[in-house]
Amino acid sequence: MTKAEALKDTAAMETEVPTKVKILIVDDHSMVREGVKMYLGFDNTLEVIGEASNGEEALERVAKLQPDVVLMDLIMPVMDGVTTIGEMKKRHPDIEIIALTSVLEDEKVIGAVQAGATGYLLKDSKPQELIDAIHAAGRGEVRLHPEAAKRLMRQVKTPDMRESLTPRETDILKMIGRGYSNKDVSKELELSEYTIKAHVSSLLSKLGLSSRTQAALFALKQGLVGLE
Repeated sequence: MTKAEALKDTAAMETEVPTKVKILIVDDHSMVREGVKMYLGFDNTLEVIGEASNGEEALERVAKLQPDVVLMDLIMPVMDGVTTIGEMKKRHPDIEIIALTSVLEDEKVIGAVQAGATGYLLKDSKPQELIDAIHAAGRGEVRLHPEAAKRLMRQVKTPDMRESLTPRETDILKMIGRGYSNKDVSKELELSEYTIKAHVSSLLSKLGLSSRTQAALFALKQGLVGLE
């Protein structure tokens, strides 16, 4: 990367104008949707742009409204949350999805993350925890309920990382484990986001992982980062 390219990337980062995070709430209980919307209303950097009561409605709303983050219940009629997450990520890979549910079963936790969720929270989470998770998801970061993280870690494969990853990929994996977004990594390493995305794709492929969430858990299980 040339000095001119580095300066161009830095200038672009500094001139970005913060925008509101657009949110779609998906839950089959109207009282839950209204309660979540009320809590999120206390943060003026968040904007609830729509609601849906099942997976099919959610897919329609996402196609029309293009939210940044979707809050997804898992147990719903017509189309359940795990199925919806998988289909939504196929159609709209850039949209971040947080599973917001009342269940903490291995099948649901693992299914949601494997389908593409970048977050897993329980409905009894504190409002600020949900708000923080939404902002994190908007930056491409991972946020998991501690018990969900433990259950997922038991499922993560642990191949010999040192023989497969380059030193640069190992550094990036550590940052993913600490919750860094591609933008954060880009700034820290003074590389373009395009280059970081290429490294992330490479390390996921080498480790047989399918998402940043799994990569973050892998880093934890390998001892590259610690639980805070």
